[in-house]
Amino acid sequence: MGNRNNVTVFILLGLSQNKNVEILCFILFSFCYVAIWMGNLLIMISITCSPLINQPMYFFLNCLSLSDLSYTSTVTPKLLIDLLAERKTISYSNCMTQLFILHFLGGIEIFILTGMAYDRYVAICRPLHYTVIMSRQRCNTIITACCTGAFLHSASQFLLTIFLPFCGPNEIDHYFCDVYPLLKLACTDTYRIGILVIVDSGLIALLAFVILMASYFLILYTIRAYPAESRAKALSTCSSHVTVVILFFAPVLFIYIRPAATLPEDKVFALFYTIIAPMFNPLIYTLRNMEMKDAMKKIWFRHLFLEGK
Repeated sequence: MGNRNNVTVFILLGLSQNKNVEILCFILFSFCYVAIWMGNLLIMISITCSPLINQPMYFFLNCLSLSDLSYTSTVTPKLLIDLLAERKTISYSNCMTQLFILHFLGGIEIFILTGMAYDRYVAICRPLHYTVIMSRQRCNTIITACCTGAFLHSASQFLLTIFLPFCGPNEIDHYFCDVYPLLKLACTDTYRIGILVIVDSGLIALLAFVILMASYFLILYTIRAYPAESRAKALSTCSSHVTVVILFFAPVLFIYIRPAATLPEDKVFALFYTIIAPMFNPLIYTLRNMEMKDAMKKIWFRHLFLEGK
């Protein structure tokens, strides 16, 4: 592989070549990154330190917040540094590492969202069997399956890319290392690999999205006969989940479901699932969820009260 690979460093072209735009982006995304940490840590602490951790929905939400934090931290710190740098570079080994971790954590997020949809389906459509079906052992099994599936997905993406020969040029038209921009730089025919990437990334995301939407349609069909108060509560919870799903899946499907190619819009759409979605997830889940708001009030007010004493 060493004889066929002359590239040891990649140059990231980033979001813009305009310095004023980069400074503006640095300020904006610095604020976003701080908001991501504050929002997701707030959710994780509020759930972990309250009885909500015993409920499957909040157990999954806690895992989702951890996944969001890890996922965005794979990309955002490097992006912020590069926005102020004259020369944006990443070594070959770091590029491959970033690609593997990014797809691993992204896969976990997709599968956790699917697990959360299954949890809501059981809670609303089979309420009498909910505690038996969604036991803590079952929840732990679902999270283990999410991590295993994400690892297999990421490993396949990594193996498809690691053996590609890169002879130059070495400029990646993106702000992080991803499969499609790297396929564009490979000095070999990548048509078949591109098809495999669509199957591995695009179709998996599409299948998960279809399953998610189908589960929520079943939920909507089931709650038609519910009393108005119960129907409103179920709709509020599910609408939060659907908002998160669309915010994350729409840009992912735009990028990965089409034939292997890079478009200028890809960088903008990638911002949605690497920065925007992780920032808005805490807001979406807390503003429309009374249990989360009550848990936060009890924990943080009690903390402030004890500190004051």
